[in-house]
Amino acid sequence: MAGFSLENKVALITGASRGIGEAIAHCLSENGAKIILVSRKIDALQKVENDIKTKGGQAESMACHMGEIDQIKALVQSVKEKYGKLDILVNNAAANPYFGDMIDAEEWAWDKIFDVNLKGPFFTIVEFAKLMRENGGGSIVNVSSINGVRPAAFQGMYSISKAALISLTKAFARELAPHKIRVNALLPGLTDTKFASALTSDENLKKMIVSQIPLGRIADPEDMAGAVLYLVSDAASYTTGSLIVCDGGMIA
Repeated sequence: MAGFSLENKVALITGASRGIGEAIAHCLSENGAKIILVSRKIDALQKVENDIKTKGGQAESMACHMGEIDQIKALVQSVKEKYGKLDILVNNAAANPYFGDMIDAEEWAWDKIFDVNLKGPFFTIVEFAKLMRENGGGSIVNVSSINGVRPAAFQGMYSISKAALISLTKAFARELAPHKIRVNALLPGLTDTKFASALTSDENLKKMIVSQIPLGRIADPEDMAGAVLYLVSDAASYTTGSLIVCDGGMIA
């Protein structure tokens, strides 16, 4: 199991205040990484930071709006000044403010979704990859979605953004491989988080979705963490440009 150890690694997770991001933060901490928790509001991260420290881990919270390039650059500078490096980047922050038909959508919803779901990860990688390159490599995981492979009803724009994130992952994997920076993507299925509450809070809709999942249940956030641990660890040293689907068999 030595290949899964993250001792002496510094890991940054965006969208870490709850749900999948929180579960990933705990998992990476339990395997030895120093954790940088990132969310738009720093207050939202305090409970996660305290929980990690209570368990004996190391964690620090930093605020950053992932749709604002100036804030991303400031985040990178803060990490560089404090830690001197970044070994692991998990782009988990996402937005989906619109649930409905695409033909009825307005421009503000498109801008919000693509600023956070695509522009944010793109420039976060651009800036942090420079730091990783200086230090001999690193590992990046983009949290996409099975919607990026099979668009979901009433989530068209979100699905398009997640499909683009898959393409972004593959493009960066090719470009950054010579610098020993690996880039992979996690594709979760429906997961029991506040983000997915528009789907999980409607019992009839939830029952219909579960009927399409071969494993017969909605995922817990912790179900996603193990896949990320593999992708960011030395156990995956020959894995880049890959997509790991964690959906209970829904799109099999």
